Amino acid sequence: MMNKNFKRVVKIVLLVVVLIGLLVGYAFKIEPKMLVVHSYHLNEDKGASVKIVQISDIQVSETYTVNQLNRLVEKINQISPDMIVFTGDLFENFSTFPQKQEVTDSLSQLKATMGKFAVWGNRDYGGGAFKIYEDLLINADFTLLNNSGVTVPVSNDKKLFIGGMDDGLLGKPDIDLLLSQMDDTYDYEIVLMHEPDMAELLQDTSVNLLLAGHSHGGQIRIPFMKTIKTSLAEKYDDGFYTINKDNGMQLYVNTGIGTSRIAARFMVPPEIAVFTIHL
Repeated sequence: MMNKNFKRVVKIVLLVVVLIGLLVGYAFKIEPKMLVVHSYHLNEDKGASVKIVQISDIQVSETYTVNQLNRLVEKINQISPDMIVFTGDLFENFSTFPQKQEVTDSLSQLKATMGKFAVWGNRDYGGGAFKIYEDLLINADFTLLNNSGVTVPVSNDKKLFIGGMDDGLLGKPDIDLLLSQMDDTYDYEIVLMHEPDMAELLQDTSVNLLLAGHSHGGQIRIPFMKTIKTSLAEKYDDGFYTINKDNGMQLYVNTGIGTSRIAARFMVPPEIAVFTIHL
C-alpha cells in the first residue's frame, strides 16, 4: 500500500512539473507572439467617423526584434487606419540594442491617411534613447506631441484635437501648456500619455478620450495572485475606465506589444487597439 501511494505521489509531482514547464514555455515562447486586435466603436450615434489604431510599449530589444516589428507593421496596415498613435516606450534599452535605422525603416512603412502621432515614454528617455527618439520618429513620418497638439480635419465640418503629454516619470508634463492649444470648437478631443495614472490630472477638462500604455497589463497574470503594478500605472492598468462620469471622459490603457525586464507574457497577450470614433 505504501509503495502504491508513493508511486501515485511521484506521478502527481511529475505531472505538476511537466505542467509548470509547459506553462513557462508558453509564457516565454508563445504568448509574447500572440498579437490580438481589440476593436471598439465610440459615439456610434454620430455621423462622420475616424479609425484610430493605438499601439504602445513596443520595447524593441534582443527579444522583440525588428523582424517582429515588421510583422506588427504589416498587421496594422491590414487594418487600414486613418490615424496611428503610439503611446511610448519604443526600445527596451536602446544602449544595448541600438537599431535606430532598422526601426526607422520599419515604422516608416506604417500607413495612415490622417497622420501618425506619438508621445514620450520613460524608456524613450532612458538608455540613451532620448538622443535619437525624436529624430527617429520624424524620419518615420510621426508627429511627436510633447505637451502639444494638432487639429485633424475629419470631414468638411468635423475636426478633432489630438494632443500629447510629456512622460510623467522622466519628462516634464505641462497640462496648462497643452490645454492652451485647445478651444471649444472641436467635435472630439483625444490626449495621449504614457502613464495612465496621469489621467486624473485631466479629469476636469473637456477631453473625450485619453489613451495610455506603460502598464503592460501587469504582463504576467497568475490566477488568484496579485498582479504586479508599476509606478503611475497602479490604479489603471488595462482597458477602459471612466475618469469623469459627468462629461463621459474615458481612459483606455493599452497592454502593449513587447515585454520589459522579463521576456514573458501570461494571460496578457500583445495588443493592437482599434477605435472607430464617430463625430
